[in-house]
Amino acid sequence: MILLTELHYQPPAALFAELLRADGILLEAHEHYRKQTYRNRCLIRTAQGVQPLTVPVIDGNRAEKVSISAIEIDYRQNWIHRHWRTLQTAYGNSPYFEYYADYLHDIYVRKPVLLFDLNQQFLRLLLKCFRLTLPVHLTTGYQAHYPAQPSFVNSGLPTTASNAPFISDRRDWLTPKTNSKTPEPDSPAASSLVRPYPQVFGPGFEPGLSVLDLLFSQGPAAGAYLQ
Repeated sequence: MILLTELHYQPPAALFAELLRADGILLEAHEHYRKQTYRNRCLIRTAQGVQPLTVPVIDGNRAEKVSISAIEIDYRQNWIHRHWRTLQTAYGNSPYFEYYADYLHDIYVRKPVLLFDLNQQFLRLLLKCFRLTLPVHLTTGYQAHYPAQPSFVNSGLPTTASNAPFISDRRDWLTPKTNSKTPEPDSPAASSLVRPYPQVFGPGFEPGLSVLDLLFSQGPAAGAYLQ
């Protein structure tokens, strides 16, 4: 199964639960950018509760008319400093923050021009953190719907494969909004894909957070909490 998904900024842990069942990743590279999604934001838990971290983009009000792979990050805003200080404050005392901090910080300070490049770099790092060696492909054109049978049109996948893999369309399955995409009948809801784990701030377990929350808490054992 090939998982088709948009690129997220520090995605929810549920994405990696799905990737554990996948044979590869197909990243949507030709959609139009959409505001108020995980494409440029993530959710973390702080002493004040759940807080979003948002990457500002240039011409944000007009950005939804631009291809996702062409969206530029707005470095006129000092967002890297704010994000990093917030992560340090929220997770500095967690068991594994220092274990991953340098790898994350190295990507931030490179200051990629494009949001798509920033998210790709973080995704590839996170795949290594979960020891997932999945091939990553990019779509070569936009396709609104993928049929039940395998299709290679605009998929970016090899067109000569004799055993075409099934493409599971998970675009906009994970979203900060309440009207999230309904999972396919044979797939569990996102909220059931991550088992409760000890979080830095409580009480209770807060689902739907960035995978960083899980990694900083559980480190190399994080995969055991994905179902």
